[in-house]
Amino acid sequence: MTQPKVLISDKMDPRAAAIFRERGIHVDEITGKTPDELAAIIGDYDGLAIRSSTKATPKLLEHATNLKVIGRAGIGVDNVDIPAATARGIVVMNTPFGNSITTAEHAIALMFALARQLPEADASTQAGKWEKNRFMGVELTAKTLGLIGAGNIGSIVASRALGLKMKVIAFDPFLSPERALELGIEKVELDELLKRADFITLHTPLTDQTRGILSREALAKTKKGVRIINCARGGLIDEAALKDALDSGQVAGAALDVFETEPATDSPLFGTPGFISTPHLGASTTEAQVNVAIQVAEQMSDFLLLGGVTNAINMPSLSAEEAPRLKPYMALADKLGRLLGQVLGDQVTGVSIEVEGAAAALNQKPITGAVLAGLMGTYSQTVNMVNAPVLAKERGLDVREVRHEREGDYQTLVRVTAATPGGDRCVAGTLFGNAAPRLVDIFGVAVEAELAGHMLYIVNNDTPGFIGKLGTTLGQAGLNIATFNLGRRAAGGEAVALVAIDDPVPPEVVKQLCALEGVREVVPLRF
Repeated sequence: MTQPKVLISDKMDPRAAAIFRERGIHVDEITGKTPDELAAIIGDYDGLAIRSSTKATPKLLEHATNLKVIGRAGIGVDNVDIPAATARGIVVMNTPFGNSITTAEHAIALMFALARQLPEADASTQAGKWEKNRFMGVELTAKTLGLIGAGNIGSIVASRALGLKMKVIAFDPFLSPERALELGIEKVELDELLKRADFITLHTPLTDQTRGILSREALAKTKKGVRIINCARGGLIDEAALKDALDSGQVAGAALDVFETEPATDSPLFGTPGFISTPHLGASTTEAQVNVAIQVAEQMSDFLLLGGVTNAINMPSLSAEEAPRLKPYMALADKLGRLLGQVLGDQVTGVSIEVEGAAAALNQKPITGAVLAGLMGTYSQTVNMVNAPVLAKERGLDVREVRHEREGDYQTLVRVTAATPGGDRCVAGTLFGNAAPRLVDIFGVAVEAELAGHMLYIVNNDTPGFIGKLGTTLGQAGLNIATFNLGRRAAGGEAVALVAIDDPVPPEVVKQLCALEGVREVVPLRF
């Protein structure tokens, strides 16, 4: 196996590079490059480890011909073009837990700063003033904190706020009633939160659904005198509307660690009474920087060496422990998908992936991804498990997953059914010795075949002498048969042959085979 190469293009704790080297990965630390300079060297690397400075744009990724994974040491991936990376089959990972505590603590710190006007009081005192009566704050105890987003960071903020004897309410469509009960918080709708909260803190990613979630209209619905904290993402708040709300007194104070445009060197909010700002410091602690560096290096190493996928943005997770168990299943699934794609071509309008027996106890998402990668390989030479679901969606394919706990004729089975205008066409395979993929059913005909190398799929009438004619035709063309697998629906009916050939079968030989008496279909295959 060729030694993988990783480029660290942003300043990162040295432990990241040390981990790559300990895992046997070649690593280069080259920071501060311009986009053009980075584009000139990125083609040499399998992995790219970044923080927020490097911008993984479509233009840069065009030069990343060998890149397999981008690891973001941190949560936000705004600096990575996810669709462009996905289209090129590049896994994008982040480290959502490495700086969770640090970011949550920063939100709590800004809440205290707003409540007691600490920055203004500090500036006044250091200016030689002693304005004790000017800075009248508010207590946090018994106040209502409204969380917009109660995921990893939001739940930590909730825990800290409950320790401060605050009442915590949360708007989060993904928060289950059971999880809310576990956290000791109340789940509410957004309008209810805006009406009741004394403090509002945001902990949600920036998506099409959350962009401008605190809009001018939303701010007008807030409780008069509310204080707002954002340590999540710029763009969640309408900054011009927030400025007006601060000026009018609707919002008593606001603290932003993030801005819609960064670096934020100029903002209408700057200088507004009651406004506090920090330069995106949410993750800026020594502990957090070490944690995210270690995590991104471990995750990227697991992917490049073992196939493990952790905290990926654009594909299902697959732990390093799961990967070895799933590897033979993924190989089987890929072969089944390739078989369908090559035989059926663009007739496929949908696909159902069923797992049975031992396979039903495994993570099915990687199996589905492998089927789609094999199937979509008919349409693209650069397809893999990352971009195959996107390509399938673009082609309008309906993809379904089915899990059967029952055990059938085989200890483990993967069945793939393709919907076509002419009806469903199904193939199925199993593993011999839990490792070797075998086809056991093709379109309702029982066979036992290894799908490997160059093969021919032949459908013919089951008549005496056909096999001899087939062998003679291939022999006259100088093609050697490696393996020969037969099946039939009934004696004298439709028969299927899967023939492994040592070399590719030329088109003219395919025509000769099609001309043999009783032949219905001949498709060259490549696995």
